[in-house]
Parts: sequence; C-alpha cells; structure tokens
Amino acid sequence: MSLYRLFLRSLQQSATKCPSKLNNSLPPPSLAAPCSSRSFAFSSAEEAAAERRRRKRRLRTQPPPGSLTRDPTAPPPRPDPNALRLPDSTSRLTGPRLNLHNRVQSLIRSGDLDSASATARQAVFSNTRPTVFTCNAVTAAMFRARRYDDAIAHFQFFFRQANIIPNVVSYNILINTHCDAGHVDTAIDVYRYMLENAPFSPSTVTYRHLVKGLVDSNRISEAIDFLREMLNKGQGADSIVYNTLMDGFIKLGNMEKALELFEELKERCLVYDGIVHATLMEAYFVKGMEKEAMDSYRELLGRQFNMNAVTCNTLLVVLMKYGKMNDALALFDHMLEAHKPLSFIAVNTDSYNLMVNEYFRLRNIEEAIAIFKKTGPKPCTIDVEGYNNIIGKLCAEDGWVEEAEKLLDEMYVKSVNPDVKTFEFLIDAYFREGKTDAGLRCFNKMVNPPVEAVKPTLSIFGTSVTSREEQGVKASVGFYNKVIIGLVERQRFEDAQEVLRKMSEKQVKPDLLSYESLIMALCREGKLDQIRYLLDGMAKHGVALSPLLHETVSNAFGKAGWSEATGRLFQQSNGNIQSSDSSAYAPQFQQVGNNFCIKQ
Repeated sequence: MSLYRLFLRSLQQSATKCPSKLNNSLPPPSLAAPCSSRSFAFSSAEEAAAERRRRKRRLRTQPPPGSLTRDPTAPPPRPDPNALRLPDSTSRLTGPRLNLHNRVQSLIRSGDLDSASATARQAVFSNTRPTVFTCNAVTAAMFRARRYDDAIAHFQFFFRQANIIPNVVSYNILINTHCDAGHVDTAIDVYRYMLENAPFSPSTVTYRHLVKGLVDSNRISEAIDFLREMLNKGQGADSIVYNTLMDGFIKLGNMEKALELFEELKERCLVYDGIVHATLMEAYFVKGMEKEAMDSYRELLGRQFNMNAVTCNTLLVVLMKYGKMNDALALFDHMLEAHKPLSFIAVNTDSYNLMVNEYFRLRNIEEAIAIFKKTGPKPCTIDVEGYNNIIGKLCAEDGWVEEAEKLLDEMYVKSVNPDVKTFEFLIDAYFREGKTDAGLRCFNKMVNPPVEAVKPTLSIFGTSVTSREEQGVKASVGFYNKVIIGLVERQRFEDAQEVLRKMSEKQVKPDLLSYESLIMALCREGKLDQIRYLLDGMAKHGVALSPLLHETVSNAFGKAGWSEATGRLFQQSNGNIQSSDSSAYAPQFQQVGNNFCIKQ
C-alpha cells in the first residue's frame, strides 16, 4: 500500500513539472479544481482580489439565472381576491382597445356625442372592454357640452355598474361637473370618498375645481380651508388655485387679502403662472389705478418667465380691454419670437383670434388680415377654427367676401381642411350680395375640392390617390337644403336639381324640405316634367309628401289635364303622405342617477 502511495506522489510531481505531457488526461478548464486553476488565472494577487469582489457584487445585485424563469409545467399563480385593484395604465391601451378609443375620439371630435356614448357603452358588454381613458373621454365630452346629467350618469355606468376602476382624472371630471352644476356639497362628498377609498391622492386639478366651485358659490372661507389642506397634503403652491381665491376676494372688494395671497404665492414658489398678474391688472384698471396695473405687468415681464400661450392670451385680453394696444402688439410679437413648436408653445390659434377680433372691433380690417398672416421664426399652424373666425368676420362685412375666398384657397395650400362652416359663411355672403355664380363655385369646391387638396392615401398595395369626389367635405342635409332654398329664391331651378343630385353622390339622404321648396316653385312655373322627375326621386328615397305638397301637385297636374298621371305617381309612392302632426323620436341614453352615489 505504501508503494502505491509513493507511485501516485511521483506521478503528481511529474505532472507539476511537465504539464504538457498530461494534457489529454487533465479535465477541461471549466471542470478543473479551483485550487489548481485559480493560481494561473490572474497575473497578480490584486487582480484576483478584484475579480472576487466583482463576483460577490454581481451575486448581491443579480438573482440567480434560474430564478427568473418559471417552470412551464407549474400551474399559474392564483390572483389574490383581496388585492387592491388599480386603474388601467397606458400600456393597456393597445390593439383592439386602442382602436375602440380612437373610434370614440373621432366621434367626439365630429360632435356626435350620442354615437360616441353608444359605442363606448356597447363595448362594455363585448370582449373589448373600454379602458378608463375611453370612459373619461366620453364623460368629459358630455361635461364640455354642458350635459351635466349625462356626464354624471356615464360616471355611474362606467365606474359603478360596469366596475371599471376610475383614476384621478375620472374623479376630477365628476367633481368639476358637480361644481359647475351648482352641487358643491356633492362635489366635496366625492372628494372625501376619493380620500378614503381611492388608491391614489387628489391632484392639484382636484383642488382647482373645488376652490373654484366654492368661490362661485360665495363660500370663500371654505375655499381657503381647501387651500391649506392642499398645502398640508404636500401639494405644491398652485398659482391657479391662488388666482381663483385672489379673484374672489377682489370681487368682494377685499384687495388687501388678494395682495396678501399674492405675496404668499411669491414666497412659496419662484416661478408661477402669469395669470395672477392679469387678475391684479384687471383689479387695478377697474379702480382706475392704471400705473399700478402696468407696474404689475412690467414686474411680470422683468421675471422673464417662459409663459405659455394660455397665459399670454389672458394678458392680451386685459391689455386690449383697457386700450393698451401697443403693449398688446409688443406682447404678441414676443409670443411669435418665443414660439418653438413641439418644445414650447407660446402662441396658438386663440392668440390670433384675439388680435383679429380686436382689429375688427376697431374697424381696421386691413390690419386684421395683416396680423392674421404675421408669423415668427417658426410659424404657428392655424387650424380650421382660426380660419373660420376671420372668414366669418370678412363675410359679414360688405365687399370682403373675395378676400375671404382667398383665405379658403390658402387653407388648401397649407393642408388645412375646411369644414362645412367655412363654406356656409362664403355661400351665404355670395347669395346675400347677389353673386349666385360665385356661391355655386364655392359649393363645387366643397363637393369637389381642388386638385392640390386631394391627398394620397396608403393602401395595402402602396400609395394611391383618392378621387376628388371622395375627399369632399361631408355636409348634413340641412346645409344642402339651405343651398337649394337659396337657389330656388333666385329662380335657379336647374342648379337646385344639380345640388339634389350631388346629395345622392355624397350619400346624403334628402328629406321633405329638400324637395318641397323646389317642387312648389316648379308648380308655380308649370314645369310638370321636372316635377315628375322629382316625385320619382322622393319615392326612391322614401320621402313622404306633406298634405300641402300633395294638394299643390294635384292641382298643378289637374289644371294641365294630367290627373291620371298624378294618380299613377302617387300610386308609385304607395300613398305615402306625411301627417301634419308627425314628429321624430330619438331615443336617448337613460340616465342612471343625477347624484353621486357612494358604493356600499
């Protein structure tokens, strides 16, 4: 046995002296013993110690590789029924739920709130349930339309009956709705309920709505209490809340308390919204203290705040209201210079509208057009509402409708899509001035836009160009009826019938008014062939004749000896005569509740 041990010891010593001879018998480096390989892995002891520290640090900060992968054969963990449910995050707004949200938003932007509401409510019972963002969009749209009962009912439906978890924006919309509806105590109940049950804290916007509601209800002392509660809960000193309170004290004649709040605001935050200076300026101007008002304005400019478009617009209103037009122009020029789209918005469409409206009030139309076309280093994109504002004012003035039509052509060049209101201003102005042909030219631009206005669309086969007819402005039947009546009053019967034909091309269904004025005029003129053609159109579209229209047509055909033809025409329409007391009934969304209900 001792000889065997001596033999093994000699083999180990020979392997140490000549390792190359036993390479084939050694295990791979990864499987070698730590003590045999570590002495050859580093050039120095310091490097080995550094590697050991790195390894230990990595083991402390990173979990083992196997801990991140779950066994695929293991059953999924059961959800905790007692876990607190949280509102949807933006990551949930993807796929079909994002498509639903975009569809609802499109209906809201088009003004069809009932269809947007129906789409969102029906989705609650489908596989694609709406997110809290879609529910907020519908509720906020009802609030903006001053349909307060519908806004409250939608909150009840989405967040109480459908059991969708509301977020802080949902509660803010409900609080704002109750405050504007005059139910301030109910809004406070919503706030207390949110404090006790919601998994989040109220935001600064929450206190804005509550303070404004209390100030409007002449409960300013309670509004001060909410200001202190906002500060005690760790919220910052919001300048909008301070401004609301300052405005309330100013209206009560307590200028000292308003200035005290202003000084407190300046102590609490170095940068605040310039709207508070607009409130102070208004108060000074009302009291005839013009010097103090302008000193407050210059103090604001001296602070060199980056004021956004909303703040600057408020200052513009005050300056122009009290005759400081030069200062307003200087501020507007500064806004144009400071405007840097995407990173900072210093001017918007409302800014242009304020300046244009003031120049029209001063009867300086040339300056209004010049200020509308004025731009800075980076031009502001004016939307269709801005163009409609100046086009409507130009059309209301005698002799300026051609200038308004030039702005319409400019809209096409700048890729701003005109809407029905744009053409309604122009056509009404042309008809009023007796320029029927020019009005028809505008109408044709609406249904068949210029070639430069036709934009390419993407299809699965690449880029394609949509026809002009497909890209025309979609107008309601009421707009077409106004054009038809205007043409009938000017004895342009063939053009009126052409407008009827355009309605069919645009898939707009005519109603009784679309035919009645034209047929009555043709009966007076004795143009029976054209009347027969129009009656065929009424039968095709399922439009019922009114008793007056039925009697007028019967008398006109009877005088011409065409009574049998009249009978056949009425027989084709199946005797469809509208009753004089008929009325349309549109089902509305049934309100769930008028007040906020605490869920038991």
